[in-house]
Amino acid sequence: MILPYIFLCCVFHLVSAQLRVGFYNSTCPQAETIVRQAVQNQFNSDRSITAALLRMHFHDCFVRGCDASILIKSTKSKQSERNAGPNQTVRGFELIDKIKKSIETLCPSTVSCADIITLATRDAVAIAGGPSYAIPTGRRDGLVSNAADVNLPGPSFTVPQALQSFTNKGLSLNDMVTLLGAHTVGVAHCNFFQNRLSPVPDNTMDPSLAAQLLKTCSKSTATTFLDQNTSFTVDNQFFRQIMLQKGILKIDQELTLDNSSASIVSGFASNENTFRQSFSNAMIKMASIDILVGRAGEIRKNCGVFNPPNQKGHKVF
Repeated sequence: MILPYIFLCCVFHLVSAQLRVGFYNSTCPQAETIVRQAVQNQFNSDRSITAALLRMHFHDCFVRGCDASILIKSTKSKQSERNAGPNQTVRGFELIDKIKKSIETLCPSTVSCADIITLATRDAVAIAGGPSYAIPTGRRDGLVSNAADVNLPGPSFTVPQALQSFTNKGLSLNDMVTLLGAHTVGVAHCNFFQNRLSPVPDNTMDPSLAAQLLKTCSKSTATTFLDQNTSFTVDNQFFRQIMLQKGILKIDQELTLDNSSASIVSGFASNENTFRQSFSNAMIKMASIDILVGRAGEIRKNCGVFNPPNQKGHKVF
C-alpha cells in the first residue's frame, strides 16, 4: 500500500517541478502585468469578479485538472464543461478572453489560457484584500472538455462527502476548509439553500438570519452573500460567521459541526494571518492538480476553442 502512495507523490512533485515562478519572463515578460491590469480594471467596476474567478478556477481544476477545459464552448454536436449544470452560473469568461487577446497580440501562442485563469485569480484575491502569493506558471491547455466529466462537491454535502472529493485530488482536510474560505466573497442562489429555510427550518442556522433569508428568497432569482459582513473582501470573516451559525450553505455550517474540521475553523476565525498563509498554500497546491506541462496539451490561440489539428501549439520553452 505504501509504494503506490510514494509513486503518486513523486509524480505530483515531478510535474509540479516543471512549473516555475516567472515562466514567461523571457518569452512574454509583459504577460503578468497585462493580467494584473485587466483584473484591476474589472474589479474597479465590478468587485464580484474576485468571486467569479475563484469559482471558475476551482471548477476548472477539479475537472481534468487546471487545463482551462472549462473555457471551451459547446458545439451543436458536443456539450463541453462550460454548459454542465454546475457551471451554468460560472462567470468571467469575457475577462479571460480579453486578457488572452491582449497577450496574443504581443506574444502569439505563448501564454496558456490555464495560466491566465490561474494568474487572474491570484491577482483578484490580492486586489480584494487577500494574500499576495507567487504562483508558478507553465501549464498547458487541455484537449478535452466534456460536460459529463463535471462532478463537483455540492452545497449540501457533509464534511466526509466533500472531503472525498478533495482527497481524490490530492488535497487535505486543511486544504478543503481553507479553500471553502473563498466563500468569503461568494454568493449563492436561493435554490442552493432553500431547503434549510422551509418547510422545516434548519436549527443549525441562526433564526434571525433564516428569517432574513426567507424574505430575500421570496424572489425566485434572488441571491445572497455567503459572507454577510465583508462581502467583497478576502478575509477570515466567513469563519467567524459560521461559528455564529450564520453559514448559508449546509456544507459551510457543517465545517463547524464536524469534529474533524471544527478546530481548523476556530483557528482561522481567531487568527487571520493563519488563514491568509493557509489560503496562499492551498491555492498554489490546487493550481498544480493534474496539470499538463512540457509537450502535453496545447497553447490555445482562442481560449474558447481548441486549436485546429495542424496548429496544436506544441511550443516548448
